[in-house]
Formats: sequence, C-alpha cells, structure tokens
Amino acid sequence: MINLKDIVVRFGDFTALHNINVHVKEGEFFTFLGPSGCGKTTTLRTITGFIRPAEGKVYVAGKDITNVPIEKRNIGIVFQSYALFPTMTVYDNIAYGLKIKKLAKAEIDKKVRTIARKVDLSDEQLAKAVSQLSGGQQQRVAIARSLVTEPAIICMDEPLSNLDAKLRVQLRTELKNMQKEFGITSIYVTHDQEEALTLSDRIAVFNKGYIEQIGTPNEIYNHSATEFVCNFIGDINRLEQPIVDKMVEAGAGIHPSWHHYVRLERLRVNSPESEETALIVKGKVTSIEYYGLYIKYYIDAENQMLKVIEKNDGVNLYEIGDEVDITISYRDLMSYEPQEGVSAQ
Repeated sequence: MINLKDIVVRFGDFTALHNINVHVKEGEFFTFLGPSGCGKTTTLRTITGFIRPAEGKVYVAGKDITNVPIEKRNIGIVFQSYALFPTMTVYDNIAYGLKIKKLAKAEIDKKVRTIARKVDLSDEQLAKAVSQLSGGQQQRVAIARSLVTEPAIICMDEPLSNLDAKLRVQLRTELKNMQKEFGITSIYVTHDQEEALTLSDRIAVFNKGYIEQIGTPNEIYNHSATEFVCNFIGDINRLEQPIVDKMVEAGAGIHPSWHHYVRLERLRVNSPESEETALIVKGKVTSIEYYGLYIKYYIDAENQMLKVIEKNDGVNLYEIGDEVDITISYRDLMSYEPQEGVSAQ
C-alpha cells in the first residue's frame, strides 16, 4: 500500500532521515515509535506531502506520489493539536473537506451525520462550537473530519498526547476499534511505548534518523534487534559483570564482554528452574511498588539492583528485607555486542 524507498530528508546541512525504507500493508495499523527528534514525524510529513525528500521515492498503491500536492494524495491527517476551527461548529468542521470538494449539500449532510455516529458524536454536539467540547470530544471531531472524505490512508501525529492518562487509554481502544471497522490503512506516530504496543499491527522504531527495527509488537518487545530498541521498549534489567561472570562459569554460553538484558517479568522469585538452563542468585528485597494486578520488587543481588515484576496472587507476597532466590533463565536473555555510542539505561 505505502512504500518508502531510500528516503533521505535534509534541513540545510542536517540530515534528518537516512535511507528510510518502509512497506505498510493495506489495512495495516503501522506505528512510527521513538524519542523526540528521532525522525518519526518527519517521515509522516514526507508521506503526507508537507516535506519533499532530498532523495528517495514515496509510493502509494504502486503510484509514485513523491511530487504530488498534499490535497491530491487522498490522505487523512489528524494533528497533535487537532487543528480544528474553534469558532466553527462541530458539523462545519467535519464538513469542511467535503465542501472543498463541492459535494451536494444533501450528500454532505448524510456523510457528516454518518461519520459522527461512528465516532460517538451526537446531533446536539454537532451543533456546538468546537471550543465548547472537551479534549476527548475534540479528538473525535478531528478523526471524523479526517475520515469523512473517505481517504485511502489516515496519518495520525501523536493524537492522544494532549489528553489525560485515563482518557488516553479509553480513546486508544476506541481508535483501534474504529480503524478495524473502517479497514483503513493507518500510520500512527507516538513516543509512548505502551500506546505503540497496544495499538499496532507492526512498529518501526526510530533513532536519530534511522530505523532500528521493524516488527510486530511481540518481535519488538521480546526479540529486540538492537540494544537501543531493547532499552527503549519497556523496562528492563541490564545484568552487571558479577552476574554475567557467574553465568559464563555456569556454562550459559554467553559472551562475557557483551551487554546482557532480561525483562522484569522474566525473572522469577523463589521459583527455581533446572540449574542447566538458569542461574539462581540470592538477593534481598529493598523496595516495593504495588500496582494491584502485579507487584514490582527491587532486589539487591550480587551488588546490583534487579527489578522484578510478580503477578499479585495475594499469597506469595514479599516484604522489604526478605531474603529471596532469583531465577534468571538463559533463554530469556537478550544479548548485544557493545556498540560505540550506545548507552545502557
């Protein structure tokens, strides 16, 4: 559906994107994920036509659209700021693109009311000025306005970032359901790892103008291709040298000078495995964070602080000061050869 071929974007002497290659399938929910300034929004703006690449091509459905004007690309856009007209009614905001296309008044009315129902906007809300709506309702208006023209693609640039945490979780679920219902090819930009993991069919992780990895949420999280991805996605423990040395001595088959990581939920407290497949280290609980569904323990082991997440079963709970055994399974390690400029978090 969407193909980016060897995209390079420069701003003066600064190269913002280096040879970006992405293929987004039809109907896919594809997320650009990364920290601020990594190139994800620049890539989105290259797809929509706000930025022309210095090198490379943008294809949609096999057609080269690199030099096609923004208004002729048939791409819906939802901006971070929503970019709505505050003095106009909700109805007129949604109808704006249809009026530009000079559709008949009756057809515009039908399309506006149909899309409004699908994004849970009432007839009463359609008559209000946008400025009278809550942030969540304005976000729905922005989505409705982008979908009402029936674009082939919708591009969303951090559309939930201005909302509070509870509403963000609620609306991302609705957003995914709407995307499935419409079956529209979607590009989504975010710096929020949880948002990316819950919404996406596939994710491209950006770093300093390069793509580090493209994969499913499971591939990105459990099989991080690079040390940057491993550190950026979710919380993780980097194993310090004393534990690494013990693993090498135990025959774990790992390189002693590489960087080795393990996810918090992969560690086990007082639940040993076979000594042939895991290392068991002793530690002491120093701090506890209670989340309800799970408990996060900070455990001092071998002069390093290990973070462990345990399911809250209401029975096997530990207190500060408890001596525990931590099982680190060799199969759960993610290991990387040290690269210059990669910092551990």
